[in-house]
Amino acid sequence: MINWVKNAVPQSDCTTNMALMELELINKVREFHRSFPQYSETPLVSLDNLAKKLGVGGIYVKDESFRFGLNSFKALGCTFAIASYIAQVLGKSVWELDYSSLPELASRLGEFTFYAATDGNHGRAVAWAARELGQKAVIYMNKGCSQERLEHIRREGADAAISDLNYDDTIRLVRKLAEETPNSEIIQDTAWEGYEDIPAKIMQGYAVMALEACEQLSSFGITPTHTVFQAGVGAFAGSAQALISNFYKSKSPISFIVEPSVADCYYQSALRADGEAVNVGGEMKTIMMGLACGEPSHVSWNILKNKGDFFVTIDDVHTERAMRILGVPTDGDRRIISGESGAAGMGFLLEALTNDTSEDLRKESCLGKDSHILLFSTEGDTDSQSYREYIKNGKELS
Repeated sequence: MINWVKNAVPQSDCTTNMALMELELINKVREFHRSFPQYSETPLVSLDNLAKKLGVGGIYVKDESFRFGLNSFKALGCTFAIASYIAQVLGKSVWELDYSSLPELASRLGEFTFYAATDGNHGRAVAWAARELGQKAVIYMNKGCSQERLEHIRREGADAAISDLNYDDTIRLVRKLAEETPNSEIIQDTAWEGYEDIPAKIMQGYAVMALEACEQLSSFGITPTHTVFQAGVGAFAGSAQALISNFYKSKSPISFIVEPSVADCYYQSALRADGEAVNVGGEMKTIMMGLACGEPSHVSWNILKNKGDFFVTIDDVHTERAMRILGVPTDGDRRIISGESGAAGMGFLLEALTNDTSEDLRKESCLGKDSHILLFSTEGDTDSQSYREYIKNGKELS
């Protein structure tokens, strides 16, 4: 079963955070990304046969396994955040910068170190960006992360290690190290008091993915009725929710915010319904390592508590099932290689549409035969060995 709650949090002012994702601004961020030779628009896959089997109007999956050759969407955020930081230090506008000018400008910083905490994808993207700029990266992964993801980061030239701490405590470790290291900065997509600018820039980078998806849907002649966003610290979910709300305005689709049941800080915050964010702790053991976060980013929570519609939790069995169905698709549909966190949205959708216990959720959210649902597969097989093990076991849709 999945747990769910309809958003009943009292509305508050989120104008400032919504303005971060204005369409004109995110178009400018996209122009910055287009200066990178590695940039290309990732595909939006229409799973027509799966949609027919599940009894809905359409299912559309943004496949981020192609992004920047790094197998996840994360580089969209850290590249723009690092460029913005360099511009600020040097007294320039980020809009003056592009791929060709960044290395020379970065060299003016002297020997510099970028720090990050990660389950794998974000750290790999920060390491890649630092290497492209001729700078150093120090990356710490949280307890339980795989050796393969660690090696991906090290191959980008970073100093990297796996800590014995959960994700949120690993962030605290990295914050301390960055504060003690001259000529350094932490590049993180979660915001806390006094650290908002870089997370906001990362979210603006992420929003390019949602803007692409909206325009691709328009080219299909489709206006989505529902969207599904997976949440860890919430930076992706908050940025996508804000961009899509701005794009569709009064016709903004009904949204579902999905988390692992063992790392359900947004669900618990919505359940309490007083507007304050709730932190959860512990080891948060789940295969959805990219979502194993217990403390919401307050920038993202401000957006999601005002614009999100339903907060839901799933278990590992749900995302495993989704990985298999996307990886070995219904006849005629295109294959999507989706990792454990990337498949979380589909894991929720499959359960919501096929389990009798989800009937009330379907009614409350108007999820049915006329629904056109947008999802984001935010990563590919970033741990290829685990991916192969997950997809070779279990039953598919009958």
